Amino acid sequence: MTVKENPMNNLFTPPDFKSEDAASRMASVMDHSQRMVNDFWAKQTKQASGTDFQFFDPFAAGRAFMELGAQMMANPAKYESIMQNVAQQNYQLMQSMLERMSGENVEPVIRPEYGDRRFADPSWSENLVSDFIKQSYLITSKFMNDIVHDLDGIDPESHAKAKFYTRQFVNSISPSNFASTNPLVLKKVQETGGDCLISGMENLLRDLERGQGKLKISTSDDNAFKVGENIAATKGKVVYQNDLIQLIQYAPTTKTVHRRPILFVPPWINKFYVLDLQEKNSLIKWTVDQGHTVFVISWVNPRKDLAHKSFEHYMTEGPLAAIDAIQEATGEKEVNLLGFCIGGILSVATLAYMAAKKDNRVKAATFLTTMVDLTDIGEASIFIDDEQLNAMEEYMGKKGYLEGHHMSGMFSLLRENDLIWSFVVNNYLLGKEPLPFDLLYWNSDSTRLPASMLIYYLRNFYKKNGLMKKNELELNGVPIDIEKVKTPSYFLSTKDDHIAPWRSCYPAVHKLKGPVKFVLGGSGHIGGVVNPPKAKKYGYHTNSKKCETAQEWFETSKEHKGSWWTDWGKWAARRGGKKVPARIPGDRNLKVIEDAPGTYVKIRISD
Repeated sequence: MTVKENPMNNLFTPPDFKSEDAASRMASVMDHSQRMVNDFWAKQTKQASGTDFQFFDPFAAGRAFMELGAQMMANPAKYESIMQNVAQQNYQLMQSMLERMSGENVEPVIRPEYGDRRFADPSWSENLVSDFIKQSYLITSKFMNDIVHDLDGIDPESHAKAKFYTRQFVNSISPSNFASTNPLVLKKVQETGGDCLISGMENLLRDLERGQGKLKISTSDDNAFKVGENIAATKGKVVYQNDLIQLIQYAPTTKTVHRRPILFVPPWINKFYVLDLQEKNSLIKWTVDQGHTVFVISWVNPRKDLAHKSFEHYMTEGPLAAIDAIQEATGEKEVNLLGFCIGGILSVATLAYMAAKKDNRVKAATFLTTMVDLTDIGEASIFIDDEQLNAMEEYMGKKGYLEGHHMSGMFSLLRENDLIWSFVVNNYLLGKEPLPFDLLYWNSDSTRLPASMLIYYLRNFYKKNGLMKKNELELNGVPIDIEKVKTPSYFLSTKDDHIAPWRSCYPAVHKLKGPVKFVLGGSGHIGGVVNPPKAKKYGYHTNSKKCETAQEWFETSKEHKGSWWTDWGKWAARRGGKKVPARIPGDRNLKVIEDAPGTYVKIRISD
């Protein structure tokens, strides 16, 4: 690599604040910030006193690091080779920097891991100081992660926490996150005369104010989307509602439709319109265009008055009530089902309940990123230990629900570089506004969760793994056994899913007794599902064999180009029944209540 002029040129030159209104803007920022800082510390005091709750537990992190330190001190010889390797790499780095300063081309001592976009900009390598800082950080961060990964003499739960919190710490101190060590930020400071830092402070204060003292990082331009207009805009009508759901029936776009309607059961942690973002990437709109009568459950954003609603209420007032309503709306007794994430888990449990009740109205079921075996739920497990559940239960006992920002924050921590630190750099250091992004707009539109439902779900599904155990769970007075489910099923998992690891979804192939088609898509929990054919992005894997293990299935699978939508479309068409004249919402026994997407989906957590 050729050094461009002086490798340290202009890196630490202080900015010339040339903006005419810089002084007045700074005065306004300082005045505004005082109140917001007071609010922020008030929130921290509530957390420390136990009157507030958060998934990121600083005390748990402290205990994890104490155990880590104790183990290292007890067996220093075990880590000697790792430390020697770090010392060797640091020596090589110093040598390479000296060689570069003399004008030689030198290969990096260490490179960022594949997919790490923090150091993708060429300036991180072109400037000698930035390159040294970057490589020094990568060596140190790898050392810290390696030390924790090789830790022994510690229970698995504590080990998982140590690895997670170490990664959080290591990623938080990345030089990309600080103005003085990020060459992109330093360049922007010079170009704007420091205005970008003032804009960043204004953005930070705005986000603190939006979070009412908690930092709620903006990830998308909220003003770019409006539910019902340019997002969640597929034409349809609300034809039924109760305390928990509004049921939307979509208007047909074909003259004839398959006889069996499809009921979409989305997760209730966020809004249903992840399946109906914009026309170009709406799975709902695409399914309607394939000649299906599509219904979707739009879950309510509950308040304290619904604190008593349990998981079985979500079943009886959710898919079971919707299936009854669909029969009224279409005259059809038979339906097909599609469940997504926790909506898929509810759908599996509902099918087991229906099997116990000899109710065979569901003729085919699709499950998107749905875990049946919750033995291994990935890093999410560190947030759901007994200590956290007890604290959550005590908090919700007073509140009646868990606010949406808690779950949203937890999932962001599982992908902290993409969902937290990249926006810290963009919004607060570079002073930019986030771009319009429908998926991230939806991701920020989270919902509250009723106390009774959430505690039952976490204790019985996550902690006890009750769905995998015969008659362990009882819903509406009926013991359930998912091995009694004989419904033909289509399971879609995604390769990089950090919420529902695909290997934890695969056991459904053996547990459900009907014919199961398992498909592995590309990307992650949301991006792999919202993958329209026209985008030509991620492919998918299929395998006609019923392999014993997920790894064996993958190794013998066949890779296909294109979207899983088209594969599923053929599968769903074969199970949709013969064609009948298209149905118009409100043309039978259920009258139209209001236009889609309805009222429930528009209730935000601030309302």
